Amino acid sequence: METLNDFEQKNNRGFNKFLNIIEKVGNKLPHPFMLFFYLILILVVISFILGTMQATVLHPSTGEEVAVKSLLSKEGIQYILSNTLTNFTGFAPLGLVLTMMLGIGLSEKVGLFSALMTKAITKTPKRIVSFMVVFIGILGNIASDAAFVVIPPLAALVFLTLGRHPLAGLAAGLAGAGIGFTANILIAGTDALLSGITTEIAKSINSDMIVTPLDNWFFMSVSTFLLAFLGALVTDKFVEPRLGLYKGEKKADNKELSPLENKALRNTGIAVLLYVAVIIGLIVMPDSPLLNEDGTILRSPFLSGIVPILFGFFLVAGITYGVSIKKIQKTADIPNIMAEAIKDLSSYIVLIFIIGQFIGYFNWTNIATWSAVHLADFLTAINLTNIFAIILFILLVALLSLFIISGSALWSLVAPIFVPTFMVLGYHPAFIQLAYRVGESSTNMVTPLNTYFAIILGFMQVYNKKAGIGTLMALMIPYTIVFLVSWIILILVFALFNLPIGPDVYYLLNN
Repeated sequence: METLNDFEQKNNRGFNKFLNIIEKVGNKLPHPFMLFFYLILILVVISFILGTMQATVLHPSTGEEVAVKSLLSKEGIQYILSNTLTNFTGFAPLGLVLTMMLGIGLSEKVGLFSALMTKAITKTPKRIVSFMVVFIGILGNIASDAAFVVIPPLAALVFLTLGRHPLAGLAAGLAGAGIGFTANILIAGTDALLSGITTEIAKSINSDMIVTPLDNWFFMSVSTFLLAFLGALVTDKFVEPRLGLYKGEKKADNKELSPLENKALRNTGIAVLLYVAVIIGLIVMPDSPLLNEDGTILRSPFLSGIVPILFGFFLVAGITYGVSIKKIQKTADIPNIMAEAIKDLSSYIVLIFIIGQFIGYFNWTNIATWSAVHLADFLTAINLTNIFAIILFILLVALLSLFIISGSALWSLVAPIFVPTFMVLGYHPAFIQLAYRVGESSTNMVTPLNTYFAIILGFMQVYNKKAGIGTLMALMIPYTIVFLVSWIILILVFALFNLPIGPDVYYLLNN
């Protein structure tokens, strides 16, 4: 049977040329920090020109006249000097992500996520192993980027143990962890990060607008099961048959969790169940502080306070597992491990400083409102205000994601234009955020600019020493196409039937 390498050599020459173009163009992009620095300089120039022209627009909500303000004016210079610190420290995603990572990072550093993934995948019945590999891969984004280096090699070993081609397992795990990165049935750091950015920008149109980490939950929960099913189908019916029989020298090493690790998982399960029981008890108690005054959960303190509640969940899980596994032997170990987790966010903190300035300046100049109203008028003039405008936005994001790898950086780049624009047209900002997540996640594993490409290639070469970028691309493209198309169809279904994408959140603002 023809191998993937043979197939690539004969048929992928044109595709490799296309990849070379993408890599060449992408390599010319500056570091995200410098990219936003240059954007600030461009913003300064544009604000000066529009300010000089006395550009104004009627605010879509209040009807008041809004003028574009120049950053080079006396008022603008005073704003920059007096708000540099608050643009950084007051930037909503900063506190959200740091808080989440204190808990999630602790759990990851003590080995809880690795043990859970090993347990889940290795104990899966053979007939549904492909489904579970993709499913666990998608759930793995709760551990953020750790999923990229844990799940694919683990999935390859599972397939090898079962007598299947290990690269098919690696591809399935990577499809879940990479292409399905934004989906989950749990609330992850991605939800907190993106919703914070969305809220900051949406306030330029509606100062009372808040997008919570739960506002995409329903849609992403459905996506998790849909993508796991489709990912398994692609693996079993297309990817593995093209790979053929595995004839490599690598043999399976049936490594299982130690008795201590199993005991630690059992203890952790008991602890988190008790934690969840306490939260549920607080919710159902009379005059609960977690519910609204009318006793409902929608837009309640429970939902608005989901981040500290999740922080407590991961803190309980991480401490219990760490103590049981003896990685936490004294109380001082807990903050020390948290500090190690925060160190991993150092580059993100540097990046968020400049992003906070850009968004702060962008909103202060009123260019967000000015451009949104004019872009909305243009879309209205060409009669492109329906859901298909959202589909075009998804495709645009999917294309941009090939060149700008950082999901938060790309969202910070496109959100200031498209969130206000679609809000003016009546769409909920959480729905625009959802559309962005679909486009960005779909193509982030088919670009050689992805920072994890080198690591994944190393995993692949354990089983195929000749594997290269073309091999990885050929494995990932089928998942990319299927996931993107199915996600777009799912968005159309939610919009057509006006289904909630999150608790009391619909695709239109007037629901």
